[in-house]
Amino acid sequence: MKHTRLRRTTGLAMAAALFAAAPFLSAQAQQQHAHVHGQLKLDVAVDGPTVVIDMESPLDNIVGFERAPKTDAEKKAVEDAVAVLRAADKLFVVDPAANCKLGPVDLRSGALGLGNPDPAEPVGHADLDATFSFNCTNASAAKFIDVNLFGAFKGLRQIDSQIASAQGQFKRQLKRPAGAQASQPVRLSWGK
Repeated sequence: MKHTRLRRTTGLAMAAALFAAAPFLSAQAQQQHAHVHGQLKLDVAVDGPTVVIDMESPLDNIVGFERAPKTDAEKKAVEDAVAVLRAADKLFVVDPAANCKLGPVDLRSGALGLGNPDPAEPVGHADLDATFSFNCTNASAAKFIDVNLFGAFKGLRQIDSQIASAQGQFKRQLKRPAGAQASQPVRLSWGK
């Protein structure tokens, strides 16, 4: 895999632009957003004093259905999932060397009435998108994130991730571990 050095920039907008400029993203950027049950997309940007994680997932992966909740049990499932996602520092444990603390969490889903969802979201295929920001004293020291999504969400089988950091740009894929290991964190690492 070819690694491209990143220029030192500030601001989340610039971190997002890094993803758009990545060579391995050019083909993907031309394709329409894929909505695949069991798969989740994570984009990680390490920029200045922050680590920002953008997540895109079919709602089914998170709550087991893709529409507004109808029953009390479904409403409870949504409430529980939202609480888990808001406690993102338990889902994403950033490398302790970076000394990060959870900052703003932004959840978006039209079906659940959260945030400002994507207006282009197809009817009947609802998503849950999120942005998790971590404020760090040494973000550039981060070399991994321990991801606890498989243990939290039983419908999830695969995580496709892209990382942009001072060490370069990387693409990783995480699969649900088998058996008892499925509830354990999976390490998303980068660097040289």
